[in-house]
Amino acid sequence: MATPSPAERPWALVTGASAGIGDAFARELAARGHGLVLVARRRERLDALASELATAHGVQTLVVVADLARPEAPREILEATTRAGVHVDVLVNNAGYGVPGSFLSPPWEHHRDFIQVLMTAACELCQLYLPAMRARGRGTIINVASLAGIMPGSAGHTLYAASKAFAIRFSQSLALENQSHGVQVTAVCPGFTYSEFHDVTGARALVSRMPAWMWMQAADVARQGLDAAARGKIVFVPGRVNRVMAFIGKHLPDRLAMTLMKRQSKRFRVSD
Repeated sequence: MATPSPAERPWALVTGASAGIGDAFARELAARGHGLVLVARRRERLDALASELATAHGVQTLVVVADLARPEAPREILEATTRAGVHVDVLVNNAGYGVPGSFLSPPWEHHRDFIQVLMTAACELCQLYLPAMRARGRGTIINVASLAGIMPGSAGHTLYAASKAFAIRFSQSLALENQSHGVQVTAVCPGFTYSEFHDVTGARALVSRMPAWMWMQAADVARQGLDAAARGKIVFVPGRVNRVMAFIGKHLPDRLAMTLMKRQSKRFRVSD
């Protein structure tokens, strides 16, 4: 029997695949039989993950080293998959981080790069890969948002909640535009998740004081997120505790919700 070409296999592209939730999505997708396009800045980690997934699951992998803070990166990623003959069936926009401190504490360049990575690059990747998905009549886009995009904003990490709220609304609009074309769009909104995120932002000592029942494993977030997309969910909050928090955040009066967030944000956000 002839071996299927790369274009005939289901492929998934995961940004921020070198750690945390992105790594978990890559592992779950490989276990489900998808070839993987692994995108991040750290080649050593990507190469190690690609080798592990190929050995464990017999799937093909393509490593693309890219810094999404560079405006040219999304198109370079498309060019790399096109050269390899890869048709992306699942796009997971996961790359992200936080900028600690208040809005005025870091220089503007830090905020500019943050917006480029979490908002602009994610939108551009959707626009680049959507036409082929629509032409084939199938595809899935998962935008990794956050419970922070549903809750009121907090002091510190000023643009984080705003960027995740954007991801949720963007996903909703994109889902409505593409449902009739066979493309599913889902915003996955995890809460506190064990990953390197809080180490990078310098908040590990703070968040380590949070009770264990508030935390989820990245593997559970990825598995539940993919299952939710398969069920046609447009906005999905993984974990019962997070869903309760999202319900409360949506239904509390704004003034009370902001007061509570003001009191609690110092427990998990690094401010000045």
